[in-house]
Amino acid sequence: MKNQYFGDVNDYRKYGLLRALTAGSEITTTICWMLTPDDGRSDGKFTTYLMQPERWRHFDPELLDTLQGLVRDERSVAHLEKASLLPRTRFYDEILPDDHQGRQQYFASFWPRAQNSDLIFFDPDNGVEVKSKPLGRKGSSKYLYWRELTQAFSGGSSVLVYQHFPREKRTPFIARVAKEMDGRTEAPCIYSFRTSHVVFFLLLSELSRPTLELNILRVSETWAGQIEVHRHKG
Repeated sequence: MKNQYFGDVNDYRKYGLLRALTAGSEITTTICWMLTPDDGRSDGKFTTYLMQPERWRHFDPELLDTLQGLVRDERSVAHLEKASLLPRTRFYDEILPDDHQGRQQYFASFWPRAQNSDLIFFDPDNGVEVKSKPLGRKGSSKYLYWRELTQAFSGGSSVLVYQHFPREKRTPFIARVAKEMDGRTEAPCIYSFRTSHVVFFLLLSELSRPTLELNILRVSETWAGQIEVHRHKG
């Protein structure tokens, strides 16, 4: 995640998904932003939806109304953290470095903060690791590595992961990643939430599965046409 993306249309769907998954429950969430420095590119300027409430507001009126006031010249996830849009949520907003030692220190600080969370959300720039970016190489901060995902899930939390679409056919890509997540974690249930530009993978732990599965129905109903829900296992 980069602060320059804050509040774009992908963020609207992302925060809407988190809100729908945890609504009306006592689910506790920890968000690991996996922040990387802004790069000055034009990514994240997709905010015209905020000026089209007739098209977008009905998905999550409170969220859209609030984001209209939060998306300013200075874009930052800190605005969301202060907005009370995600109750019972802890945020980890340190900058994630590329180097191996810096990454170890980053997660050594993160894990205690995420302890006893029902749901952990990882928000990397790109998604799960790829072979071309081994741990410690320049640009590796844009990825969540498998060992980090498995550690989060083995601690008893359900895990939600942001994943950008690579340049390959999307349906088989989603199926392939879900299968690898299954093989690495043996999660009892895995869902994907597909949008026009990104997909989110949810690995359900037995403890929080009943509540989250009820709210997955809320996602399908509330975000119809914007978020496509698919169950891969369970």
